[in-house]
Order: sequence, then structure tokens, then C-alpha cells
Amino acid sequence: MNGAETVLRTLLNNGVDACFANPGTSEMQFVAALDRHPAMRGVLCLFEGVATGAADGYARMTGRPAATLLHLGPGLANGLANLHNARRAHTPVVNVIGDHARSHKGLDSPLESDIEAVAATVSSWVRRPMTSADMGPDTAAAVAAAMSAGVPDDPDRSRTGTSGAISTLIMGADLSWEESAPPAPHLTAPPPRSVTRADVETAAALVAGPEPVALLIDGAGLGERGLQAAARIQKATGTAAFCPTWPARLRRGTGVPAIQPLGYRAEAVSRQLAGVEHLILVGAREPVASFAYPGRPGILTPPGTHVHHFVPEAGFDVVDALTELADTVAPDTLAVLPPTQDAAPPVVNEPLRTENWAQVIGALLPREAIVVDESITEGMNTLAPATADSAPHDVLGLTGLAIGQGIPVAAGAAIACPERPVVCLQADGSALYTISGLWTQAREKLNVITVILNNRSYAILRAELDRVGGSQAGPAANALFDLGRPDIDFTAIATGMGVPATRAASTTELAEQFTTALATPGPHLIEAILQPT
Repeated sequence: MNGAETVLRTLLNNGVDACFANPGTSEMQFVAALDRHPAMRGVLCLFEGVATGAADGYARMTGRPAATLLHLGPGLANGLANLHNARRAHTPVVNVIGDHARSHKGLDSPLESDIEAVAATVSSWVRRPMTSADMGPDTAAAVAAAMSAGVPDDPDRSRTGTSGAISTLIMGADLSWEESAPPAPHLTAPPPRSVTRADVETAAALVAGPEPVALLIDGAGLGERGLQAAARIQKATGTAAFCPTWPARLRRGTGVPAIQPLGYRAEAVSRQLAGVEHLILVGAREPVASFAYPGRPGILTPPGTHVHHFVPEAGFDVVDALTELADTVAPDTLAVLPPTQDAAPPVVNEPLRTENWAQVIGALLPREAIVVDESITEGMNTLAPATADSAPHDVLGLTGLAIGQGIPVAAGAAIACPERPVVCLQADGSALYTISGLWTQAREKLNVITVILNNRSYAILRAELDRVGGSQAGPAANALFDLGRPDIDFTAIATGMGVPATRAASTTELAEQFTTALATPGPHLIEAILQPT
């Protein structure tokens, strides 16, 4: 058995059975081992950013890591943006990065680079096995490091959300082909920590006290159990509950207690938190602006609001902490659930625009859908209210704000949950970053419906120019926001990659095409042409 096979078998021993790959010469021993171990599902991606995004989507839905197989430092660098998103989402991912043989590294060949330095920008754990005997133990340690803040095993998936990290194993080509020690057995990661009883009592005194209090919840607290606990607290004490603008994973829909996402703009957050004396963080961080703006604060908590760190951002059991708090302040209180709608509201035929496209999706969204949201400008203020009364579903958000995650995350989620429909709501500009992920969806026959929200522009940048104090956009500035001249034909791109595609310009067309796509196995793309606002 060579070193690469030891790595692969150790991954399997530790529960990693999916590998999203864009390999090269240094990874060929690992690729060859896939034929000897069919339990490992190898998924080819045409770009490393698709592989890393798909691993993120897979882990968000399973709670356990997938592996990526990437080629040297440049391959890792190509996947960095979606590893950044995975890091911000606290997603467990194990990167296996091939490298030159030790005898070759000193030659400074064209692809030689400092892999450790690149990996350290997104990884909490980086290691290069130094001998063949290290291959198995270091691989097991990589998985344990990725799961170091994971939640307990949850067969019914009631704990939505992950709390892990990114680990990177650097696999030298010589150790890959050399004879190696046997694979390492399962290495158990430490369980998440619990908050102290004193912390619970402190939080309970705040929410039961006379001053206005709000909870800001993230991570596994945004699953059904956590939201149930938050709803009990709110019913008994009047405590408001919020979540980040685009959480990694959020349970929503009829029968699920609602939670209000914070607005993206500072003005919206100021309105939402106005009058709140105490903000209690439950697996969340204090809200900050995504960018600096002249004359505007970076911290979004209103002046005078006291911030309390009840449950740290990672490494703690958020669900149990919320449940214990609810049991303390609302022991006999049941959560108030939104009513179940008997039938979807009818779709009124009109041209598609920012204000109505999400209503169509919300009316037709099937039960247990996985919604991957990279709608950005077009969905910022419309998607949440339009889907609040939809059938129960999960939403995977753009937590790290590095665009280009939607199509890859949808692919990973579909592989993780083949029994559930996946709906990717995708802005047109960011779709082009990782559009090759459609090919992977076609090859793997994944049940993904991608709705491209085509406004033919980087629309969010028009508003950003004004917010940073730029002058009114002239021809040169507008040229950098415009995705026309020529218009991009997303239906042609999709069909060229094996994904059936249609184009919708009205609400009725979108509804008909979305309904047809839901009833037809395999991937589909709908290009929704939005009227300019």
C-alpha cells in the first residue's frame, strides 16, 4: 500500500467519503487509489473554486467534512475564495494538496510555491507529513481538526448548521508513491463545550429583566431546535431574536419559528436594534459593517447597547445553551408557530422585476428544498419575506461574501442530500465566477434548479459608489458595472455544459418553467430576465 492509498483509506475510516477534485501530476497516486476504494465518491470539478465550494455545501448539509483534492499551491490558490466562505461559515473541510517530491522541491520548478503560507490564510490546521509512517496519523488528525468544534452526531438533522474548521494536509508526491504504514483508525474529535450554569443564569436575568433585550443567534442555533427555544424565550419574555444577514444555514418556512435576519445596510440594523439595551450573542459575533464608509461607524450595535457574549462563536453547543435558557425562563411555554398555508397564492402575470420574482419562488418552493442564496441585490430585501410562508426548507447563505459560491455549494448540497430538491438563486455577475460548476451538476445528474437573476449588471456596485462618497457615475464608471455589450447568454452556456435551460421574462413564464424543472430529474437552469429598476 502506498502513501496516497493510506491517506484515502484513513479518510474513509474517519467518515470522509466524498472528494471534490481537480487533480494534477502530484496527485495521480490518490486518483489511482479511487478505483480500489469505491466507497470514496470522487467528483471531478473543472475549477478548484467549484471543488472547494462544493465541499462547503456538502458539509453544511451533512455536518461532516468532505475532502478536496487540489494540485499544488496554484490549485489551492484557485480554490481560496470559497475556502474563505467555508471558514466564515465554520464548515469542516479537509484539503488534500499534492506537492512536489522532496528531491524536486529544491529545483524551483515552475509550479513550486509556499503551500503552507497560502493554506494558512484559511486553515486552522496545516501539516505536511514528513515520513511515510506519518501519512495515516496526520490524515486522521486533519479530520479531527476539521471537526474540532463539531456538533454531536445527529441522525435526524435537527441541529441545522455546522461548527467546524478547515484543515489542510500537504501530500508530497514521493510519500504518495512510497510504501506506507497501514491507514490510521478513527480519531474522535473533542465534543463541543457547554456553557456554565452561571452563564445561563446571567442571560436569564437579562431576558427576564425590565430592560429591552435581543438575542443574536447563529450556527446550529438556527436549526429547528434552536429556533424553538428562541421562540419560547420570546413568548415568555418578549425578547426579540435576530440572525446574521446571510447565515451559513437557516431553517425556515411554515411550522418553523421565524427569526428576523439583520439588514445588510447599517441603517436597517440601526432600526432593527433601536431601543435594545442588551444584545446577547448566542453563537454569533457582534454585527459589523461589511465595508468602511466615510462618516459611518463600522460596528452596527447602537451606541449605549450592552453586548453580552453568552455562547462563543464556535466550539460551544449553541442548541443546548438556548434550550437551557428557554427551560429557565419559559419552562411551561410552547413556541408560537406560523400557520400552515393550505395552498400557494396565485401568480399574477407581469414582467419580472426585483419586487416580484421571489414571490414566484416562494409560492412554488417544494417541501424540504435546500435554497442556496446568492441573489445578492435582487434578493436582499425581497427573498426572506417572500419565502417566510413557504413549505419548510433550509437556506444556505453567502456568509463570507466572496461571490461565486452559489453554483458550487448547490452541487455539494445535492450530493449530500440526493433526496431533496436544491434551488440555487444566483446573481448573474457572480454566477460567472464558477459557471463551470454546471458541468459537474450535469455529469453527476444532480437535482439542482439554478435561477439566474439577470439584471445585466453588477447592480450592488452602483449603490456602493454612492455610499463611499464617489462622484456620480459617468460613462467610464458605468462601464465597469455593465454586463452587456455583449449580453451574456446563460441558456447557451448551460446547454453547452449539458444542463437544459430556458428563459423567463414574466412571472407566469418563471412559474411554468420552475414547475416543469421540479418535475423533471436532473439539473436545470432558468434565466430570469429582470426589468431594470
